[in-house]
Amino acid sequence: MSGHRLLRQRASYDLGYRTNVLADLAVADVGNSLAVLVGPRRIGKSLALIDLAAALCARSDVDPRQIIHLPCDGMRERDLRRALTLCRELTRSVDGPSRSRVWLLDEITGIAGWASVLKAARDSTSFGDDTVIASGSRWLDSDDALGSLMAGRAGTTEARRVRLLLPMSFGDFLAATRPELPRPPARHPADLQGPEVRESLELLRFDIDAYDLAWQDYLTCGGFPRAVAEHARDGSVSIPYLRDLEAWLRRDVDQEAPPESIPALLSALDERMSGPLNATRLAERLGYPNRQSLSRRLARLVSTFAALPCPQRTDAGGLVASSKPKIYLCDPLLSWLPSRLRAGLPQPDFTRLSEMALGVSLGRAIDDLDEGRWVAGDTIGFARTGSGNEVDFSAVDVPGPAGGGETVPIECKWVDSGWRAEAKVIEAKYGRGLVATKSVLDLDHPAWAVPAPLVAMLLG
Repeated sequence: MSGHRLLRQRASYDLGYRTNVLADLAVADVGNSLAVLVGPRRIGKSLALIDLAAALCARSDVDPRQIIHLPCDGMRERDLRRALTLCRELTRSVDGPSRSRVWLLDEITGIAGWASVLKAARDSTSFGDDTVIASGSRWLDSDDALGSLMAGRAGTTEARRVRLLLPMSFGDFLAATRPELPRPPARHPADLQGPEVRESLELLRFDIDAYDLAWQDYLTCGGFPRAVAEHARDGSVSIPYLRDLEAWLRRDVDQEAPPESIPALLSALDERMSGPLNATRLAERLGYPNRQSLSRRLARLVSTFAALPCPQRTDAGGLVASSKPKIYLCDPLLSWLPSRLRAGLPQPDFTRLSEMALGVSLGRAIDDLDEGRWVAGDTIGFARTGSGNEVDFSAVDVPGPAGGGETVPIECKWVDSGWRAEAKVIEAKYGRGLVATKSVLDLDHPAWAVPAPLVAMLLG
């Protein structure tokens, strides 16, 4: 496996980071389970599958011939159906008791009807007794993967069925680039103001400036593993890699548009991330024929894990009908891409980048607790107060050890002082909360001031 092309490529920018998104499957019993690994392109899903294959091949109870790695990008529905038949035929030599296959189906979600093909195979063939890990870079409700494929067909284990692989978290970034900085353990998002959290934050007070500088680095290069490695090695992310990301978005979001369309769209979204998006005005500014044209592009950004919606929520946690959502890009590097690739486009603002990165961190933490929330668009949300102010991240219902709970509300104020005005807004609405600052740590009020990088680490 060490000679695989993807592994050789990783060696040229490897900082030691490895995702654990499939780690449990490397040691689990083979057979009768199904999982879908989703996330943006260029994030390492194919590498995660290759790493899993290598770990399985190293086991004494697994014959390497049981493992089938099938790249599916560019296939059609009939190609996938035929490939499943051919692969089983070509591996007949391992048929027998306790010899289930392990199918690693890479980039399958780009095939229209992929879920129906797998559903039929699991219902009517020996494929239903196998371990299946399917990966993909988009998630469409029309595929109905949760309803038709996984209902009763994901096996009997308690393993996660939908696994989300996103850019490196801030904690992962620190581990790869600043291993000398301590990393407090992640906390349940409903318990971010507990006594243990207070104690751990006090222990980090002396290092706040170091975390601030690391956070600014993270907001500059983002969490795509190759980008982090290039930034750590060279001080910046290379133009070729930025063009790779641009090419991904052109392919999946705006294939027919002129070359400048993706940088223009990302730049416009970056400028508006901190407030509800007026789609009509933005469509006019970008020169789209109508609002629906913009809405299609935004839907593609979300379905390909390049953007995360933050809708307005009621005090009970429900969605406010007909309200305008905020739209966050899912990695800081996507905000930098426009100004790096197109002259004249503005650089992103660190205040907005900090809010965006915390929104993604919170969304990821909610999905970790409640599988499928991210792909269902049901993670974060913002709230309005009676006086018309906004709370960036409202309290959201999440499961907890003792049943249900609510996330601690968070307001982003990337400042070194003057945070109490924002704290009073969140205190008046919720009686508690966090204000994510630049460098202020103050735990003496109902709403705490906590530096944004420490909040990100607490979220995991």
